Amino acid sequence: MNKDQVKGTVKNLTGHVQEEAGKLVGSAHQQVKGVIKQSEGKAQKNLGDAKEVVKDTRDAATTASRGH
Repeated sequence: MNKDQVKGTVKNLTGHVQEEAGKLVGSAHQQVKGVIKQSEGKAQKNLGDAKEVVKDTRDAATTASRGH
């Protein structure tokens, strides 16, 4: 797991909490901010996932080129 995956997951969870808190207090503004934060978190996690795929592919190619 890389830092983008971790930060994205945390941001997504934080956004979810913010959205729910906004619902509890009746603040549409906080709800929207929470939804936006969730979207940012999901995007950052997806970026991290893509980086992992590239890293794993690169590692596999390096191993294969060495004949292992």
